[in-house]
Amino acid sequence: MKSKLIVIEGTNASGKSGLGASLAAHYSGEVISADSRQVFRGLDLGSGKITREEMHGVPHHLLDVVEPNCFFSMHDFQRMAYEAIDDCLARKKLPFLVGGTGLYVASVTEGYVMSEVEPDLAYRAELETYATPAPWEMLRRLEPDSDIDPNNRNRVMRRLEKLHDGDTGHAPNQPRYDCLKLGVTWERQELRRRIDERLERRMRQGMVDEVRRLMDEGATTEFLMKLGLEYRFITRYLTGDISSEEEMTALLATAIKQFAKRQMVWFRRDKDICWLDMAADPFAQATRLIDDFLGIE
Repeated sequence: MKSKLIVIEGTNASGKSGLGASLAAHYSGEVISADSRQVFRGLDLGSGKITREEMHGVPHHLLDVVEPNCFFSMHDFQRMAYEAIDDCLARKKLPFLVGGTGLYVASVTEGYVMSEVEPDLAYRAELETYATPAPWEMLRRLEPDSDIDPNNRNRVMRRLEKLHDGDTGHAPNQPRYDCLKLGVTWERQELRRRIDERLERRMRQGMVDEVRRLMDEGATTEFLMKLGLEYRFITRYLTGDISSEEEMTALLATAIKQFAKRQMVWFRRDKDICWLDMAADPFAQATRLIDDFLGIE
């Protein structure tokens, strides 16, 4: 029998982190963060990283585990997530996988089988010299039926690396856990309002200064641009590519809303997600579903 894992996933600015911490506290559980940017130290405001106060005393794993400029892959995430989840289970703590990076979540819940082929760093360095459309065209020639997002530069390059190293197979998934998936989002207009409100708040809190500090401490423009959204647009502003903070904020708000829309397209593919009504009482809804899942009377 597979061990139980609670999953809370959804769009930006939806309240995933807060709900996850509250539920984990209620069940004396622990949170495993599933966010591709929150793994990096110092990326706090721009990544929407939960604060110590917001954790409600709940242990959180996979936050601040790697330095800026370092390479961190979905393979790295899955390995560390498995370790954290299994550690929680060994200590009789209910694990909560919480985050909005769909591929990171799926790598654990679906049990992706990762290649053990070591990346060819010289080939990766060569791919890094190309503008984003070029690697996609290279992949399209090699795999005309590829379903990788052409704009997901990292995934495109990783697939090219695998093909370059002779790894052409797609092993069947091997899920390790029995998962209850809870979805968190809002209706379109309310989500757009929440995105604007959160962006304005983080700008007031010093998000531009955070990126400036990261650059001063050695984070490269290339690294920050790869992170997307907040880090990409603020970097473009600080390097003079965008002329004013007002223009940058407007462009960023639009980009975040477009990204949230893409997130929903991804999550809607999974028919096993139970979507919570965030306008009602999501905590009560979630506890009823979790109690039933765990067999709690």
